[in-house]
Formats: sequence, C-alpha cells, structure tokens
Amino acid sequence: QVQLVESGGGLVQPGGSLRLSCAASGSIFDINAMGWYRQAPGKQRDLVASITSGGTINYADSVKGRFTISRDNARNTVYLQMNSLKPEDTAVYFCNVIATPRTTIVPYNYWGQGTQVTVSS
Repeated sequence: QVQLVESGGGLVQPGGSLRLSCAASGSIFDINAMGWYRQAPGKQRDLVASITSGGTINYADSVKGRFTISRDNARNTVYLQMNSLKPEDTAVYFCNVIATPRTTIVPYNYWGQGTQVTVSS
C-alpha cells in the first residue's frame, strides 16, 4: 500500500510564495516519477511540473521561471516551490507519484488528496 500526504497549501497575496510538499509512504520498491497537477473550478486537471527517477524535469509553460520542483529521494518526498504567485495560479494542487510497490513489478499511478492554493489580494 502506497499513500501520499500533501501539505503546504494556503492563502497568499499576489507575488508571494508557497512551498508544497508530498511524501510517499508504504512498501515502495521504486518511484519512477513524481509531479504536481492542478485543477481550478470548471477546468481540467493539468500538469504543473514533474521529475523522473532519471532527473528529467518538465514544467508547464505558465509556471516556467517561477516554480521549482525538487525531490528528497531518502524521504520519498517531492516539493514544489512556488514564487511570484499570480491569481491565475489559484487551484487545487494534486501530488502524483508513479511508484512500484514491493509486492509487484507493475508500477501504479497514485494521487494525493489535493491541497488548496489561493492567490488573492
């Protein structure tokens, strides 16, 4: 069983910063990739940033230069540092982890519970 616990969301003014964290726990053999998605009301869920086990990083065009994704392999944790936040960044942010449990050789796509980020004056 693999579970994800997200934290770090909240209310921030435009131009402010937040750092999201997501910790994967359980009997994990390997984590193939970790990332963050976001979904605003009435909108689809879109990729914000991702990082693979090989270190390949991808960002959505809308957050390039403002957001930074990083990981702590020893703690199976992924972070999203969000700077220069804009009102359009307001959304529920979901952690996503592609991990292989120790009980199987098949990787599985896990989702966190979501954390609200609100950027408003």
